[in-house]
Amino acid sequence: MVFVVRVSHVASSRAISRAAGSVSASSASIQLRPAQSRSYSTTRASQKRAWDPSLDTYKYWNRETSVKGEASLVLEMSPDSIQKEARILCLAAEDDDANAPLTESRLPFGSSLLHVGTQPSDFDDSLVDVNPNVLFVSPSCPHARLQVPLMVAKFPSIEWIHVRSAGIDFLESDDLPRIAKRGIHLTNAKGQFSSSLAEYVMTACGYFAKDIPRLLSQKGAKRWDAFDIEELRGKTMGIVGYGDIGRATAKLASVYGMRVVALRRNPEKSVQDEVCDEVLGTGKLALQKLMSLSDYVVCSAPSTVETRGMVNADAFKAAKPNQVFINLGRGPVIDEGALIESLKNGTLRGAALDVFATEPLPDDSELWDLQNVLLSPHNMDKTSTFMHEATEFFVGENLPRFILGDGLLNHVDAQKGY
Repeated sequence: MVFVVRVSHVASSRAISRAAGSVSASSASIQLRPAQSRSYSTTRASQKRAWDPSLDTYKYWNRETSVKGEASLVLEMSPDSIQKEARILCLAAEDDDANAPLTESRLPFGSSLLHVGTQPSDFDDSLVDVNPNVLFVSPSCPHARLQVPLMVAKFPSIEWIHVRSAGIDFLESDDLPRIAKRGIHLTNAKGQFSSSLAEYVMTACGYFAKDIPRLLSQKGAKRWDAFDIEELRGKTMGIVGYGDIGRATAKLASVYGMRVVALRRNPEKSVQDEVCDEVLGTGKLALQKLMSLSDYVVCSAPSTVETRGMVNADAFKAAKPNQVFINLGRGPVIDEGALIESLKNGTLRGAALDVFATEPLPDDSELWDLQNVLLSPHNMDKTSTFMHEATEFFVGENLPRFILGDGLLNHVDAQKGY
């Protein structure tokens, strides 16, 4: 069997020496491949094993990274190299096609899928004796908010929970500390949806900059009426929530020639970023400053105890004139009533919204009728392959790390909630 394990140039020496030390020369070969083209064929990958080195799978894992010199470490494994076996329980809807990498015998050597179910009662008590140690949670699982804590209680051997989504706000805030107290690793699929969402941001910016509604109206009326449009070059984009989505957005915005300002809990971490022109801290004053500087504001912050309702009336009052507000993080981060009022009274030029306080958006919401709002039904990351790719990340990236005893990617901080 063959694994493809991604290592950065910073960690390559450690990872290579560790892997080489655990696999004998007669049973393994170690090969470094420099990062190639960033193209990726999901169809091709879905037909073969994600860890097959003859595939372009390593191109996919390198698609979102900007680390120069990143490479793929290809290891031919032997049973002696396994640090621990992965015994997996999958909490998901039975008809979830994105589980294919788990259910079609595509798991790496040293791992096994024990059962798929939607609630603890679907998992036979006899499984407790098998000591399952990995819980894979799909967003397709109904009532996952209730089921995950019950699964953890039923199976005390669980060491690692992986959520196949970027957000984990479906878990109750008091569940996270309990999971951490048990010593259970919690990871998510952040970074797997960033590219599509960043493209959506630039589409939304262009929608308002080029006045697409007016163009469509004139086309419908067969009216030839030239008018001035806006250029994104030279405009300022403010980013609230500088995680994977925020960084991917910042990169695209900089390509357009936009100035980028971001809020980040630890601004010093962006010193070597070379994307943002200015990084502010967090807090009310920092948010108001960002609002006052930005022509376009993108909110990609997660929903946590600290962030819910963070973008409120005071923040919108500080908005730069003619500002466009774009929300693709989580609806509860925004005071929706204050947003609607700002759109109605002209404080904001417009808004592009992919997430809402209540989903589906209620029929009586005023947002439906506002002409300066671009709405989408929380689907701007919903490509035809996005969930398959998120599962491939688990199967081809984090699962081999767990088996080899290496550190997992995308750890969720139980205190911060992301």
